[in-house]
Amino acid sequence: LDLVVFDIQDVGTRFFTYLSTLHYLMEACAESGVELIVLDRPNPNDTIDGPLLQEGYSSFVGMHPIPLLHGCTLGELALMINGEGWLPGALRCKLQVIPVSGWHHGQPYSLPVRPSPNLRDQQAVCLYPSLCLFEGSLMSVGRGTETPFKIVGYPDPRFGDFVFTPAGKGSLYRNQACYGIDLSKEDCPRGLNLEYLLSMYRRSEMGEAFFAHARFFDLLAGNSTLREQILAGRNQAEIRASWQKELEAYRKMRLNYLLYPDYQE
Repeated sequence: LDLVVFDIQDVGTRFFTYLSTLHYLMEACAESGVELIVLDRPNPNDTIDGPLLQEGYSSFVGMHPIPLLHGCTLGELALMINGEGWLPGALRCKLQVIPVSGWHHGQPYSLPVRPSPNLRDQQAVCLYPSLCLFEGSLMSVGRGTETPFKIVGYPDPRFGDFVFTPAGKGSLYRNQACYGIDLSKEDCPRGLNLEYLLSMYRRSEMGEAFFAHARFFDLLAGNSTLREQILAGRNQAEIRASWQKELEAYRKMRLNYLLYPDYQE
C-alpha cells in the first residue's frame, strides 16, 4: 500500500463522525508509514459556535477539543490534528491536503448529495447541529419519517401541534403519534440554536428525566455543563456567555491551520 486517499464530504459539526473516521485513518497511516492525501471539500455549516469538548468526554461522536461547530474543513482539521499532537504517542501522519479552488470561509455551500441517509437536504444539514443534541434526550428527531432532523416530537400532546408518526424499522416511537414542531419551512439557521432544546425541555416539565440518555447527551455536547445549565434554568444568552472565553482561544489556534481566506478577509 503506497498511499490512502480520503475524499468524504462533511457537515462541519464535531459529532458528525466522519472527522473521527479521519482521525483513526491518520493514526493507522502514521503507524504504517503510509502517506494520506485528503481531497478537501467546503464546509456547509461554516461557522464557529458551541462549547468545546472537555477532557473526559472524548468518544467517536467527538474526539478533539474543538467547538461543536468548528469552522474548518476536514483538510484543515487534519492539519490541526497533526499540528496539535492529537494522535496518540506523538505520532504524526505524512499528510497532503489538496485544497478546494476558489472557495473561502463564510462562502455559502450546499452539498451536492446527501452526506448520510438522514440528512436529506441542506435544511436538515443546517438544523443538524441544533437538533442532534435531542438524541441524548427522550425526544424523536424524526428518524423513520420523510423529514428526519427537520422535526422534533414526543408521544404527548403537550409538546406541540405538529403530529408525525415514525415508521422506519428500529426508529424511536415507531408507529406512535408524536407531537412537536416542524422546522422544515424555517429559515436555515446559521450556528447553534439552543432555543429548540430549551423550549422542549420546559414543555416537558420532567427535569432530569428529559435527558433519557444523559451520558450520550454529554458526549454530544462535549461536557456535562450544558445539561447542568439547562437543569438549572439558564437561558440561551447565559449559556452562550459561558463559552466565549474558550471560543476565543480556539479561534486563535485555528488560524494556524487555515487553507482559505477567513471570514473577515
